[in-house]
Amino acid sequence: MSRGQSHVVGVAVMLGVTVVALGTVTAGIGVVFDAHAASADAERVADDLDAAIQPVATTGPREGSVAFSDGSLRSASRQLRVYRNGSLVREIEVGALEFAAADRRVAAVAGAVVRGQDGGAWLHREPPIVGSAEDGVLAIGAVRLNASDVAVSGSGRTTLHTNVSHARQSLGSGQFTLELETATPSAFEGYFEAADATTTRRDRDGDGVPSVVARYPGTATGYLVVHDVRLEVTDG
Repeated sequence: MSRGQSHVVGVAVMLGVTVVALGTVTAGIGVVFDAHAASADAERVADDLDAAIQPVATTGPREGSVAFSDGSLRSASRQLRVYRNGSLVREIEVGALEFAAADRRVAAVAGAVVRGQDGGAWLHREPPIVGSAEDGVLAIGAVRLNASDVAVSGSGRTTLHTNVSHARQSLGSGQFTLELETATPSAFEGYFEAADATTTRRDRDGDGVPSVVARYPGTATGYLVVHDVRLEVTDG
């Protein structure tokens, strides 16, 4: 091969390496961009759900919206069970509204708003379950999302129409245990433990979604307030 041909081949190889390198950099930038977009969507959705669904402070109709650039929003079945002295006294279908974008997750469940990423989760808003055995009172706020099947994907703005009512009942006196079904149990364990409960996990129905089991020590008078949130989701 002549020296001129070798020069051309060398330039071609260099150009090929440069193209590959640029492709790698471009792909890396794309991954970073997608991660930032997903993070921004998750943060915005958490704020939107917090503002749109106000189960404790609201009575009657309310309207809010949830916006995201790329992701999915869907409803899910979740239960809250209340035990007194080891016996089941109430089982409530609390439901959930869940958002997913890449590895980011947001859920409105049991009155809480939860964020998650890479196997970790934390409370963006705490659930309305308060009290401890030291006070002698355990007030359990159960937020029930009454929603038809929700399945929204892509991008845009979704309107949440809610109508909230409240019902209160006494659960009597005894030792109470709560069992909350959630895909993010770690987010709730610290919350329950801060109120003197001890926590374990179980998957009662074998569906792969665990429940946080929170056992409160001592004897307390229990009260249950069900915040019934009728939810309708529309586009725009």
